[in-house]
Amino acid sequence: MRTISPSDLSPFLALARHRSFRRAADEIGCTPSALSHALKALEERLDLRLFNRTTRSVALTEAGERLLVRVAPAFRDIEDALDDLNELRGTPIGRLRLNAARASAKMVLLPVVARFLETHPKISIEIVVDNDLVDMVSEGFDAGIRFGEVIAQDMIAIPIGPRQRTAIVASAAFFERYAQPTTPDHLHDLPCIGLRFGSGRLYAWEFERGGVELSVEVDGALVVDDQDMMVDAALLGAGVAYTFEDQVRTHLEQQRLVRVLEDWCPYYSGFYIYYPSRRQMPATLRAFVDFVKASGSGS
Repeated sequence: MRTISPSDLSPFLALARHRSFRRAADEIGCTPSALSHALKALEERLDLRLFNRTTRSVALTEAGERLLVRVAPAFRDIEDALDDLNELRGTPIGRLRLNAARASAKMVLLPVVARFLETHPKISIEIVVDNDLVDMVSEGFDAGIRFGEVIAQDMIAIPIGPRQRTAIVASAAFFERYAQPTTPDHLHDLPCIGLRFGSGRLYAWEFERGGVELSVEVDGALVVDDQDMMVDAALLGAGVAYTFEDQVRTHLEQQRLVRVLEDWCPYYSGFYIYYPSRRQMPATLRAFVDFVKASGSGS
């Protein structure tokens, strides 16, 4: 086998992170065609296939998985070593890669990022929206933003944004056709808009009042995989939606939506920025976390 340099592995790592030739090519600054040729050359030199490619998907082979597990930490150590040089500058320089569910990205992350970039012009931030939990290290993210209850115990988590409360809503026209529910059980008699996770699981709506907790598996003709789409569908009169209070506040104030079961919707701790515990925290991430704490974004 001919010698393989670390630079030969950059295309492999980019594609392993993104599972998309276009996004991986954008990251390393080349065309998808050039990336494909580079990977083909690497596979020929290794005499192993690293990816299974179809017209619709890219997936690591067993050999690719093994290579990723071994080289990803080594490249991270190199990035940490380079990041140490930030301490010699007056301000950190570099890129911060964040993964967030769509709701948390819109409601809490973007406003904080906009203010942060004003004060840290030498840092760039990439936000990748993904409603499913991802492996932070193997996917190449510095941090993620999720609801506190779903974050793994081995992650460091810092609150970002205020407490959140759910809201059950539908259009006024909808409630001209259907009676408003007074208990969560009444939802079984109404067309509700379902929310399906990337795993394929349908979300069961959660309620709590006076220490009593309920989980309701709703039914309806429409199922979506995005809460913003659920709100849009509710505005069109397609059914009852389960969402966050902040997502629909303006619609409620302007009476485009009607809220029900409010006394069954408790407050939750809200969203957190979380990241793996590592020996060396990247300077860009440290600056962002410090900004979140100092600006009161976590209160």
